[in-house]
Amino acid sequence: MYSAVCSGALLGVSAYLVTVEVDIAPGLPVFSMVGYLSGEVKESRDRVTVALKNAGLRIPPNHITVNLSPADRRKDGTAFDLPIAVGMLESSGYFPAGASSNILFLGELGLDGEIKKVRGVLPIVREAAARGIKQCIVPAANAGEGAVIPGIRVRGAKNIREILCFLEERSEKRKESILPSADAAADELMEGSQREGIPDFSEVSGQETAKRAAEIAAAGFHNLLMTGPPGAGKSMIARRIPGILPPLTLEESLEVTAVHSVAGLLEEGRPLMTKRPFESPHHTITQAALIGGSSQPRPGMISLAHRGVLFLDELPEFQRISLDSLRQPLEERQVSIARAGGSVTYPSDFMLVCAMNPCPCGYYPDRNRCRCQESAVRRYMGRVSGPVMDRIDLCVELGAVDIRSLKDRNKAESSARIRERVLRAREIQKKRFAGSECRFNGDIGAAKIEEYCFLGKEEQECMEQMYRSLRLSARAYHRVLKVARTIADLAGKELIDKEHLMEACFYRPMAGGI
Repeated sequence: MYSAVCSGALLGVSAYLVTVEVDIAPGLPVFSMVGYLSGEVKESRDRVTVALKNAGLRIPPNHITVNLSPADRRKDGTAFDLPIAVGMLESSGYFPAGASSNILFLGELGLDGEIKKVRGVLPIVREAAARGIKQCIVPAANAGEGAVIPGIRVRGAKNIREILCFLEERSEKRKESILPSADAAADELMEGSQREGIPDFSEVSGQETAKRAAEIAAAGFHNLLMTGPPGAGKSMIARRIPGILPPLTLEESLEVTAVHSVAGLLEEGRPLMTKRPFESPHHTITQAALIGGSSQPRPGMISLAHRGVLFLDELPEFQRISLDSLRQPLEERQVSIARAGGSVTYPSDFMLVCAMNPCPCGYYPDRNRCRCQESAVRRYMGRVSGPVMDRIDLCVELGAVDIRSLKDRNKAESSARIRERVLRAREIQKKRFAGSECRFNGDIGAAKIEEYCFLGKEEQECMEQMYRSLRLSARAYHRVLKVARTIADLAGKELIDKEHLMEACFYRPMAGGI
């Protein structure tokens, strides 16, 4: 007997529907699976047959053929266990034909029939809703994640027996009692605290210049580099930047949640990510882990930091090949990974924040403490390539914190106060870019620089002079203008003044002493 069950598969952070076709016919006992399958999917035949046996569901020893369509796309993961099992039960007559129609099934089966958590539920459920599927049955641990998608009923199941009872039942009321619909209103989840656990800027003593640079970076979503001796507060400032960024919108929250769902990193009990990500990989991270990839591409750190902050501490200690691989994602806000089995694209619209020491020992140019030779300092700074430095909008140098700042009992300005100014600047940008692809000043492309960063005659002359004296590249020139535009927005000015240009140039790497 033939049956067809709906399921889904991932393609990057997107998804597509898969039809799981099962045919059970008389003949020699064979279990054949086709459809361009990975090793994980091929192992489903063992998990499914043992799980059904241990659940007390007997499948006759016939010729079983399973096809996952479309057959020209590679399928991986363990989420096809459940739809294969449902197809086999339907073909064996355990429930009426057609009872599984218009329902999408996802889930991994344990050998005892338990339905285990899988990754990528949110994008698959979203695709199912867009295609008109009315219901999804997923593992109970994934039910809240799928329920944030409107327009589709999501049910969580704990074992295969529950699903069989659900499909056997004809009464909708009783079906609801067997597998109740999950409830996770996205709007209500977004109302929760988005600042929980984020440290406050009021705890940072001194370093006003660095805090000003962090405010400008947050207001325009610019990349930031901080350099200074150990203990100056570089990491403290970086970890507080998410607290001054605007809250995630619902659409941004769904994007971030989808990436973490595909990576299988959603926290238990938190079906929707409402806080901006902050990713801080160790400098020993590999290129594949940072950018994404491996033989079966998965999102890297730059994609997990989407709509948030990617913090690279001890920047020169990272592998140069890893840092250089950031160049394209920083420009295009996405990363494409090509392998023999196909290519996927992951979003990577993150704010890059970096920290580094000025030399191997960390105390240059203080010759009372630094013993590094000039050649060693140059080699250390040269570990970060020019093209990467050219993509950093603001660079600020931190000195040792004065003891009077540490003893000052008056707390520094709070994150809430700084965030108010950032939000005002973002509102200005929202009105400016209404109807365009840009969202904030960091997004402005070279073709739109003249339109959004207009300079008067005096400002043009000032910028030409600084362009020559600082030996800026064309990219650096555009980045100076974008930073100046953000500084003007923070000041509530419609036009860019000379003061804004001079402050923006001060934050260029050359001006910062690198």
